[in-house]
Amino acid sequence: MSNSTNKAESSPYSAPQATEQGGEYPRSRIALFVLPAIVGLIADLWSKWFFFSQSDLRAGVIWWVLPDYAGVQLSLNEGALFGLGQGYVWLFAIFGIVAAAGLPVWLFRYGAACDFWITLALGFVMAGILGNLYDRVALHGETWFFDPARQSETAYAVRDWILLQWGPNYRWPNFNIADSLLVVGAGIVLLRAMFDQSMQQSDTKTSVATEKKN
Repeated sequence: MSNSTNKAESSPYSAPQATEQGGEYPRSRIALFVLPAIVGLIADLWSKWFFFSQSDLRAGVIWWVLPDYAGVQLSLNEGALFGLGQGYVWLFAIFGIVAAAGLPVWLFRYGAACDFWITLALGFVMAGILGNLYDRVALHGETWFFDPARQSETAYAVRDWILLQWGPNYRWPNFNIADSLLVVGAGIVLLRAMFDQSMQQSDTKTSVATEKKN
């Protein structure tokens, strides 16, 4: 019993890691961050490669999954998430580099990895950042294929392919898996913050009620 217990406690995968802030996190949190980042990045880059290699899509055809509501349509985006900030591709690229370098530091040096949900969320965010950063620095080798005036130019732009609309008149800006992962990650962080705030308010009310009784 003592031997098995000692082995479990000394396992490099379960041993807690200290942070600069004095907190500790289990080593499994590294995998919790890295695995979603890798899987998400692969899914994003593979899907972009697959759809942007289809000749009919490149010719402007839409592959409808649900006619007039959801489908696949190619577009190149020089802005940020969902087409915001068009023309600032290099600014967003620099921001992406800084964020990709800063997230692991914040997690594993300053203690954010102590929180399970924050670690998972930032794994999704890292996948989204890297997937779109790959495109912004034109590692895809894509050109402005749909613009006759710019067909020979390298497209320093994000490849989007997911089309959602509500009938013919209400269309959401095209996006990709990386964008979706960014939204999911940000949503988890927001919900976690709301939960923490709710718990703090509950604790405050409990302590106030206890003081009144005393």
